[in-house]
Amino acid sequence: MLTVFIHNISTASNLLKSGYGLSQSLKKEFGLLCYVENESKATAQREIIEQYVSENKLENVSVIVEIHPVKFLASDCEDHEVSFLMIQCEHNRRKQLRNFLKYCRDLRIPYLFFRDRFPVMNLSKVLVPVGFLVEEYEKAQFASAFGRFCGSEITLLQANDYGSKAAVTVGKMQELFVKFQLHFSQQRAKSDSFKLDREALKLAEQANFGIVLISASRDYGPDDLLFGPPEYHLVKKSNVPLLLVNPRGDLYTLCD
Repeated sequence: MLTVFIHNISTASNLLKSGYGLSQSLKKEFGLLCYVENESKATAQREIIEQYVSENKLENVSVIVEIHPVKFLASDCEDHEVSFLMIQCEHNRRKQLRNFLKYCRDLRIPYLFFRDRFPVMNLSKVLVPVGFLVEEYEKAQFASAFGRFCGSEITLLQANDYGSKAAVTVGKMQELFVKFQLHFSQQRAKSDSFKLDREALKLAEQANFGIVLISASRDYGPDDLLFGPPEYHLVKKSNVPLLLVNPRGDLYTLCD
């Protein structure tokens, strides 16, 4: 199930349109998830969501209202068999964003941050920065899903490193894309792996990419705990939706 995690449905119109459209393309069930403090708020929130679903003629929507803290997000996604998570990212809610990133660290699925000001997603062009870490390859299956089911053209942005690790990963990704006969291209970045994602954000905005696929941090160092991990600063600054993939070997497959 493709699930959209919302906090304020009144400002989430483009997110919901994007999520519902993507669920149709990926042939996934569609769900709306929110968290409340008590049963009375749960009833009220469910009524608001169901009214929105009815007014916008969305079909076969699962409404999930949880009455416990958001910190259980990862286990809730497991319980409801969520395979793709989209998260409403409200303006200037920095503490909220850091908390969401922390709660998402245990996810075995891709998770996308979508700001209220973003337009409806256009997935005709997808950007995949590829650095030297071996887990960068995990993004390939999700990029290929966009190519297979959304007709996306995939661009691989290879880090400008001295070593060959990024090039090897790009080669493996290309083999997968060739297997599925996808449209893709490759270009060499100006930046090395450490600055690659920042360059990718600028390129995505300049060249009208609809989404950028980013690897989340493997571990948090002292600076990450104090000031936020690299992905926090990327999500905060990005003008396009970012899809994050956790660096783990037991990720769920999005599509067969």
